[in-house]
Amino acid sequence: MKTIVLKGDARKDTGKKATKALRSEGKVPCVVYGKSGNSHFGVYEYDFKNLVYTPNTYLVQLNLESGKKLAKLQDIQFHPVSEAIIHADFMEVDLGIPLTISIPVNVVGNAPGVRAGGRLMIKIKKLVVKGMVKDIPDSIEINVDKLEIGQNIRVGDIKLNGLELLDTKANSVVSVTATRASISAATEEAKKK
Repeated sequence: MKTIVLKGDARKDTGKKATKALRSEGKVPCVVYGKSGNSHFGVYEYDFKNLVYTPNTYLVQLNLESGKKLAKLQDIQFHPVSEAIIHADFMEVDLGIPLTISIPVNVVGNAPGVRAGGRLMIKIKKLVVKGMVKDIPDSIEINVDKLEIGQNIRVGDIKLNGLELLDTKANSVVSVTATRASISAATEEAKKK
């Protein structure tokens, strides 16, 4: 799994006044929760660009004054009007304990149903998986080479080595649906017979 590096500056004060001063410097107040305790720090808002505004999922290596920590982004808060990042929570990752994280879905192949006039619908863009960090891929590839119109691939149809899918097994991830054009073409074909 890919990792992004963020450099954080320790925060001594965590009150309203200190947080407001931190934000005026262009930094986001952050906290990392872990077994060794919680650490409060600030990161420049611009540094979040590659972590937040992407369809990919990354682990985060936090370079703090107290040392380096491997973590995942647990929660992020945005300003309701300006949509600026106003706070971020990280959870420290232990390489010996299974991790629960959302992984993006990557559709590969050409569905025969699409060539016949159907539309490929990606209904779930990220799947929640649980497993060891070393086993977690950057994305989950779903091959649609056998999907006809009206067929779908459900969560229960996906097999991943060393990982457990936590989404409901009956949920459809990818499907090929009929379009108006394909339905009218099929009705015209039936009228000719």
